[in-house]
Amino acid sequence: MVEWTFPRHPRSVGRARVQLLRQAYEWRVPDESTEVALLLLSELATNACRHADAPRDRHILVTCAVLDDSTLRVEVSDADPRLPVPRRADPDDESGRGLELVAALATAWGAHPRGPGRIGKTVWFELKA
Repeated sequence: MVEWTFPRHPRSVGRARVQLLRQAYEWRVPDESTEVALLLLSELATNACRHADAPRDRHILVTCAVLDDSTLRVEVSDADPRLPVPRRADPDDESGRGLELVAALATAWGAHPRGPGRIGKTVWFELKA
């Protein structure tokens, strides 16, 4: 398992993608799974940077692991305790499809409050590698 901490800033999304790309290469995750993981990480990290109701000085935490059954798990944690609620975007909406995309492409996904002594939530997805 690896984890990285980033400031809640739009540039952090690209930086998180670079870290995941490097780690996936090191773990020999297949290219197709890596591409999907990068897209889904972008969605979750963008949500954490853009929509988290938390002070700007709070960071986001990205955690990645390959589980025993060759499943890639990626988690994004932020300081906002509100769990995400998927919504149906209208055809003319310019945003609002991120969680639909995660639900459609991930093997599994979900969200939960962070553990004892930690504020906020974790949103995660898994992909068969």
